Amino acid sequence: MPELPEVEALKDFLTEHLVGHQVVRVLPVAVSVLKTYDPPIGAFEGSEVTAVRRHGKFLDLEGGAGLHFVTHLGRAGWLHWRDRLPDGPPRPGKGPLALRAALETGEGFDLTEAGTQKRLAVYVVRDPREVPGVARLGPDPLADEFDEARLAALLKDERRQIKGALRDQSLIAGVGNAYSDEILHAARMSPFRLAASLAPEDVHRLHQALRSTLGEAVERSRGVAAGRLKAEKKSGLRVHGRTGEPCPVCGDTVREVSFSDSSLQYCPTCQTGGKPLADRRLSRLLK
Repeated sequence: MPELPEVEALKDFLTEHLVGHQVVRVLPVAVSVLKTYDPPIGAFEGSEVTAVRRHGKFLDLEGGAGLHFVTHLGRAGWLHWRDRLPDGPPRPGKGPLALRAALETGEGFDLTEAGTQKRLAVYVVRDPREVPGVARLGPDPLADEFDEARLAALLKDERRQIKGALRDQSLIAGVGNAYSDEILHAARMSPFRLAASLAPEDVHRLHQALRSTLGEAVERSRGVAAGRLKAEKKSGLRVHGRTGEPCPVCGDTVREVSFSDSSLQYCPTCQTGGKPLADRRLSRLLK
């Protein structure tokens, strides 16, 4: 799933390629992608894009007519830039194409989604806060005002595991499965640690890891073409998706805990005092 760094990079890419241009056609191919109907998707046609913003993992194209084209790429969605769009309208079918947007220059972008779980979402609204997922977002962890005190206040009453807390978009915006693994590895913290149990020195370490991990990922992605961002993300990950490989910090073997629809990766030596989490259903909190 695209997370804060990749969506931030897409925002920068689209700012360069869209702002000042007119969207002449918006062609939904998969009906499931449309989450709002008033205003209709066609109302954004003719809009000049005046700004591109990011809200957590949401992309927001602001049009000159006061409308916003907001999209969330879901778990398997992506945005593909086309220097030249194909002639003729796209044909509905079983392919991954969900929506196509065309500019007056002949350029444009496709929104695609792989797999059978359709979570890619597009909204046309007058205010981004009309999108439920945007309205409930917590603070952005890269904002200047997101300091240690703010993080401590967010976590002090969270009686759940820190891994789940970091992924909760209503608590902290933009962090998903991959970067929560990376942040906890950098902070040398068990993913099963109770969030409310963190001492001030733990919060300090976590805050530093959160800011540095996301900030460095944003810098690695800056200037990378949209089509190469997925590969850039994977190349920068230290533990996530690297089960069985050596930890780049200590050399221990990266291990995995599997759940019904996701998994987490961690280093026992760096994060759990050398103790592996043997069974996700029976393991207790490792400190």
